[in-house]
Amino acid sequence: MELNTKGRYAVTAMADIAKFSDDGAVPLSAVAERQQISLAYLEQIFLLLRRADLVVSERGRSGGYRLGRAPELITVSEIMRAVEERTRMTRCMDEGAGCLGEERCLTHGLWAALGAHIAGFLSQVTLRDVIEGHCSGRLAPGGVVGLHERVAS
Repeated sequence: MELNTKGRYAVTAMADIAKFSDDGAVPLSAVAERQQISLAYLEQIFLLLRRADLVVSERGRSGGYRLGRAPELITVSEIMRAVEERTRMTRCMDEGAGCLGEERCLTHGLWAALGAHIAGFLSQVTLRDVIEGHCSGRLAPGGVVGLHERVAS
């Protein structure tokens, strides 16, 4: 799966703010220190998150960032879209790239289906789930629906 640092860092930083924002705005420098992420890189990411209304900035001595909505109303998928992060399994999921010639590659359907499962999962996981450690509860019982039945037979 192709997932760059921008998407991972955006989700991590948003989870940090969700966890530590009880007393108001959270300074981005505190997030950078706790999560060991470059402050300059976080500033770039938070510009995108602010444009998507996922965070609100507050100026002044006690300034920083707070969530734009309650953590149970923000999904991981929204965060990743805000920072222009796509979840794709292979290059062949791009139009006209990766597959051989004009035809789809042999495994195109496999990667498309897996990508759809991942996208569906991320659209159901909220920041609240992340900070409370309830992400695995969003999976279908037994993992990906139908996979174990086919493997067992």
